Amino acid sequence: MYSYKVLNHINEIDASSWDALFDDNPFTKHAFIYACEASLSATKKTGWIAHHLLIYHNETLITIIPGYLKTHSYGEYVFDWSWAEAYKEHGLDYYPKWIGAIPFTPIEGVRLAYNKTISPLLYQFISTTLEQLAQKNKWSGWHFNFCDKKTSKQLKQYKITPRLGVQFQWFNKSYQDFNGFLSKLTARKRKNIRKERKKVLDQDIKIEWLNGHEISDELIIQFVAFYQRTYLKRSGHLGYLNADFFSLLKQNMPKNLVIMTAKKSEKLIAATWSLKSSDTLYGRYWGANEQCDLLHFELCYYQGIEYCINNDLKCFHSGAQGEHKIARGFEPVFTYSNHKIMHPDFALAIDDFLQRETLHMRGYFKNCQALSPFKKP
Repeated sequence: MYSYKVLNHINEIDASSWDALFDDNPFTKHAFIYACEASLSATKKTGWIAHHLLIYHNETLITIIPGYLKTHSYGEYVFDWSWAEAYKEHGLDYYPKWIGAIPFTPIEGVRLAYNKTISPLLYQFISTTLEQLAQKNKWSGWHFNFCDKKTSKQLKQYKITPRLGVQFQWFNKSYQDFNGFLSKLTARKRKNIRKERKKVLDQDIKIEWLNGHEISDELIIQFVAFYQRTYLKRSGHLGYLNADFFSLLKQNMPKNLVIMTAKKSEKLIAATWSLKSSDTLYGRYWGANEQCDLLHFELCYYQGIEYCINNDLKCFHSGAQGEHKIARGFEPVFTYSNHKIMHPDFALAIDDFLQRETLHMRGYFKNCQALSPFKKP
């Protein structure tokens, strides 16, 4: 009934066939993944070897699974470094591994895209196929990162162990303007946000929003320089993405792009690069050329909130981690991934670890909820 094919570059399938099976999440679009691969940001040299799975039923394409072979764990945001270290201590290779994921993107999205409904038989075929590929190619295991809750529950039925994470997102509750949002916060939190925003204005900084078709090639060059400089200062190495990546996004998916710039005395000093779907703004990349007090909060959080309100978007997703977002109106949400470890002893040990980690994550989630800045009903 079923067969499969492996793609070693997303350009081996046309964009219309790929996109037809996915929703409007910008990160699973053919154009985004193409930008990752064609810019050489995600390639064998950088430890991302394209290994997308196409599933056919009677020669009809019914399922697409974006995936990569990895020779390290950078750029995944589902942290398994301790697993790799344990393998190494026992003289075993943790890499390569296969992940069903989007490069450099801690955003939930479709990881098993299908044309109608996905049956238990198809899940079984996918599980069996990945297990056979893992045995044949000596993968330590295979993983689905940032899948949706429903998919995670289905994968669990095939002993692909779930893992919980926590992120923080802002939700638009039909606010008419930014002050309408602030009115729902406690007085102390409301006062603090107004104080932070005023400090930015007092520095004579002007913010401008630009949509995709308004982003010039010169601005892309400036932004990439900011992004790389900021990444290097924060992490000690350059960012994963290069100028070609951002140029390809501008070329192939401008309707999904928003850039917010900050100027001081008419000079560009910082910018954020975001993507958007029909209902969500995704704040992804940030860079600055000058240190200005609280500018990061203004450009990466408050401007995104304001953009969502003004453009009737339901959610602002500002990336991974960051408990400091809670005080600014962001709420905790669970993220889901699933993991299959081939080595039986390590599988037992990691399953035990994940059970204990899940209890911790549920407790952490409740603690974050308790810190909510919103007024009690």
